[in-house]
Amino acid sequence: MPEYKLLTTRLNALKSHTEPLFEGNQIGLEKESLRVSHTGTLSLLSHPGALGSALTHPYITTDYSEAMTEFITPPCTRIKDSLAFLQNTQKFVYQNLENEILWATSMPCVVAGESSIPLARYGKSNAGTMKTVYRRGLGHRYGRVMQVISGVHFNFSLAQSFWPILQAVEENKQSLQDYINTRYFDLIRNSQRMGWLVPYLFGASPAVCKSFLLGGSTTLAEFDESTYYEPYATSLRMGDIGYQNNKENESGIKACYKNIDSYISSLEWAINTPYDGYKQFGFLKDGQYQQLNYNILQIENEYYSTIRPKQILQGNEKPIIALRERGVKYVELRSLDVNAYDPVGVNEDQLYFLEAFLLFCMLQDSPVIEVPKQAEIDHNEMITAHRGRQPGLELSRNRKQQTLKSWAMEIMQEMAGVCELLDADDSDQPYTASLKKQTEVVMHSELTPSARMLDDMRQDHESFHRFAERMSRQHFHTYKNIKLGTEQEQFYRKEAEISHKKQQAMEASDTQTFEQYLQQYFAQK
Repeated sequence: MPEYKLLTTRLNALKSHTEPLFEGNQIGLEKESLRVSHTGTLSLLSHPGALGSALTHPYITTDYSEAMTEFITPPCTRIKDSLAFLQNTQKFVYQNLENEILWATSMPCVVAGESSIPLARYGKSNAGTMKTVYRRGLGHRYGRVMQVISGVHFNFSLAQSFWPILQAVEENKQSLQDYINTRYFDLIRNSQRMGWLVPYLFGASPAVCKSFLLGGSTTLAEFDESTYYEPYATSLRMGDIGYQNNKENESGIKACYKNIDSYISSLEWAINTPYDGYKQFGFLKDGQYQQLNYNILQIENEYYSTIRPKQILQGNEKPIIALRERGVKYVELRSLDVNAYDPVGVNEDQLYFLEAFLLFCMLQDSPVIEVPKQAEIDHNEMITAHRGRQPGLELSRNRKQQTLKSWAMEIMQEMAGVCELLDADDSDQPYTASLKKQTEVVMHSELTPSARMLDDMRQDHESFHRFAERMSRQHFHTYKNIKLGTEQEQFYRKEAEISHKKQQAMEASDTQTFEQYLQQYFAQK
């Protein structure tokens, strides 16, 4: 097909190279899980001290809520290593929980209103206070319940040695970092165009506990007396009941992915432009900061997107400063639901497919996304989240209708060459094997996690809550039977100890008021 001409050209050129192309590719994972009581309600206990400081620990922290544990792996060159690290980290956490389990699904357990969700606490330092105030602001702007939806983030970077090879193949004359930035933004735009495929294949949130909606009206159907669902939903987390920047039609924020400069400029505008709608929440009330500012975005991380360009931060550096100074280091794919059927929350087949998919997105032609095309992207993502398994469902592609299944099959066929390239030095052919499995899922929607969940709930006469609780208990017992080696145990205990000392040092060294700290942070140029 003409659309894939550049992909074919690049694949053919890369196949002629005998040196390893992707040995230095790096994968990192971030997984969120709610701590819940054995009765299935949100835990009100503090983040366990034995796990370390949530402010400074590199691998175990909290996200929005004190009860929302986040596990982070270092970047690894092998998918197996990323998964092993994530499993070991969760095992260590389980060893240090008191009468709690980790919730196995993206959509949360029973919640007893906004006030039942405790904000994450990070100590007395200015840096820690800023993190808590930011979360308080999110709660005001979008509601606390929305913030306790969990997900898995897939961080991906191509081998540094790969870029000069591809640049030479194309006879490109940019500086190397400018070239890398350009190709990563190609990847991001194509991931947005075809990103609906991720919730179709891996979406695992077709139902939700009624308590999540806090008694509000909904178009969702009733599954039973305590559960809402949509019959063909894949990922309600990615739908319109999930966390979105729902003020964007009023405030006008939409990140621009034309190139790195336009992306930085669009976010810079949003974090520096006041929005009257947020003034109602106040700034400082009774000695407590309610939000970081009145601006459209308090900080860059507030902007919701399915994929982000990222650079490693240095100290207290703002993300847009890091991108401007050093360019894109990796991308963060954020559209992956927690896999309720896997104790780790994600598995090898998913990760092999995602790595191949992102490389596929980078290697093919990626035109700039104009406003009408962005509307198509948003429509396709939303309709797939809510009705992705509906027979004959049509998506919008270049202002024409095409069935989800035929477009997905086309992507699978074109990805075959990418998987072959990735499998070049591996006799097990894991990328091709994963592609084959996902092709079966495209052909047979009943194999998707979302379909399996609803089938299980029907067969066992379970509400969403009961299903999620049952899976959570299964995973709890799985982890009880996993033994951490002495060396691994010592590693996590040492990291916890170091993190507590770092937090204490930060608190002892603060000389500014919090107001001065914020002024200095936002003054970065």
